[in-house]
Amino acid sequence: MEIPVLAGPTASGKTLLALRLAEEVPLEVVSADATMVYRGLDIGTDKPTPEERARVPHHLVDVLEPSEAMSVARFLELAEEAIARVLSRGRLPLVVGGTGYYIRALSEGLHDLPPPDPLLQEELWRALEREGFSALWEELHRQSPEDARRVGRNPRRLVRALEVLRRTGLPPARFPKRPPRFRYRKLVLWPEKAWLWPRLEARARSQFARGLLEEVRGLLGRYPEVPTALQAIGYKEVVGYLRGEYSLEEALERDIRAVKAYAKRQYTWFRREPGDVTYLFRGGEEAYEGFRDWVRLYYGL
Repeated sequence: MEIPVLAGPTASGKTLLALRLAEEVPLEVVSADATMVYRGLDIGTDKPTPEERARVPHHLVDVLEPSEAMSVARFLELAEEAIARVLSRGRLPLVVGGTGYYIRALSEGLHDLPPPDPLLQEELWRALEREGFSALWEELHRQSPEDARRVGRNPRRLVRALEVLRRTGLPPARFPKRPPRFRYRKLVLWPEKAWLWPRLEARARSQFARGLLEEVRGLLGRYPEVPTALQAIGYKEVVGYLRGEYSLEEALERDIRAVKAYAKRQYTWFRREPGDVTYLFRGGEEAYEGFRDWVRLYYGL
């Protein structure tokens, strides 16, 4: 059986469509979202509410404290375990998310890398502070353009890739891949940017109005060292405001710019998505019938 995947840029309506389909199909959601894994990051991630999760089981949501690290290898292990459990209950596991790196690892396998070296990673983080992202990214790009493309603008992935390169002399892409445990069929929501951009702005304003500032202030009280989780879009911008670096209005504008830039990167990533992929050129409620018909066509539900 091929596992269905619902992917697409942020705010394109993936969570809404999964919840609606669950009213007709016995499914459970396996989240492929790099920030929903963290407890306490609720408003800024537009996480499904406790009531929605009580109605439709969601896996890989609220599984880590913000101080804990979630690697792609750990995601892969947890996600494949969740998919197997859902299948054992005779229900349909639906992978839902916009973290393309996670979805790619699920469907294409993951390079079998050596375990992390915390001391070398700490040294690389210091180098990142001193030299900037671009200088270290160029170092990786000279050795492995493939890894540099995969890293994108993610500093944590850059540090990990350079750590492997400096330790072993080989970039991550040169290591053998562990084959995926399941096969996947993907539907990617692809709304026009003219439709998505106003939604991104409205969502950011809504998050601020619903208490994102208070959520971040509470998280900083528990995690004053600002772990990686609080570098997520929306959270990072509010942290800057709370530290007095700019006004609240500037924090909101930075959030809107950052989330639009992220959506652009998602479009670029999913444009090259390998495997069995269908693109649905809609988003939100407008995409529901097409999504439902796609599920019925392939899964007979």
